[in-house]
Formats: sequence, C-alpha cells, structure tokens
Amino acid sequence: MTHSHKYMQQAADIASQIDCDTIERMVDGLVKLRNEGGRLFLLGVGGSAANCSHAVNDFRKLAGIEAYNPCDNVAELTARTNDEGWETVFDSWLRVSKANAKDALLILSVGGGSVEKNVSPNLVRAIDEAKTRGMKIYGIVGRPGGYTHQMGDVVLVVPAVDDQLITPHSEAFQAVIWHCIVSHPRIMVRANKWEGLDKKAA
Repeated sequence: MTHSHKYMQQAADIASQIDCDTIERMVDGLVKLRNEGGRLFLLGVGGSAANCSHAVNDFRKLAGIEAYNPCDNVAELTARTNDEGWETVFDSWLRVSKANAKDALLILSVGGGSVEKNVSPNLVRAIDEAKTRGMKIYGIVGRPGGYTHQMGDVVLVVPAVDDQLITPHSEAFQAVIWHCIVSHPRIMVRANKWEGLDKKAA
C-alpha cells in the first residue's frame, strides 16, 4: 500500500471514530454563547494557529459569532513575546480584552499544552486565566491527557490511528470538525458563497 492510500484510509478510519456527541455539545455551548452576546477566542500555535485564522473567518462570517485569534495581530503578538515572553501572549490578551463569563476559548492543538513537559505554556496560562474569569473552554486536540483535555469543559480528542502521524491527522481534522460546527443548522446563519449561488440558480 502506498503512503497516499494508507493516509487516506487512516483519515476514513478517524472520521468513522469521531465522537459526534461531543461536537453536538460544543454546538450547544456556542449557540448559547452567541445568544448571550459572548465572544469566542481561538488559540493555537504553529499549524493550529493558522487553522484558528481560518476558523475565525468562518465563525464570524457564517455563524455570526464575534471571534478573534490573537495570532492574527502579529505586531502585538511579537511585541508581547519580545517584551514579556512567549508564555504570556495569550493570557495577557484575554486580560486586555476584558474576557468574561459570557466568552469562551476554543483551543486547537495537537497536544493541548503540558505543564510537566513545558509544551505550549501559553495555552496553559490562557486556560488558567480563562478559568479565573469563568469562561467556557472548548478544544479540539490530538492527544488525551494534555492540559486542554484535563481542564476543558468540552474537548474532542481526534482518534489516533498511527503514532507517527498524530500531528498531520490532528491538524487536518481540526478543519473537518470546525467546518462541521459552522455548517451545523443551529449555528450557520449565512450560506457559503457557492451553495448560496446554487440556491439562487434553482
């Protein structure tokens, strides 16, 4: 079997194992957040940070949810990293934003952060800050046992089918899952462009 065949078969296996009940619980929380005028802060690093940028667009444009990704503001992100340190970039953002109990975090991460291993300490500090502010914490992660999985309110763990491909599968399925959420009938308030054109043509 070629790598391509194997990879796609694994993707199908992961999709068949996704915990859809957890996705529905996220949808419940996000509907409540929108109804109460809350904001959604999406946090991730590396490839997950890029996914957050795309997801912010979808939550704002398709779901009508006020959403932000601190990594989109590269000037503030790098100034805080330079002046205060990488660990503080997200929790300080939440403080300046006056995040509160109506708001929520959505963390996209492979490991979800780890105190013991000093991995993604900025996610760890952001989760602690969010907890003190009464925020809900949602997550899509690729490993059980990380800080997001331990501390989050509703966290979906992407099933691992190959220990050598956890990162690519996790980051790929972040996109699958958030697209599932923003296209959910209870979440979506505006059609995607092409689907909207197809409806007009019909």
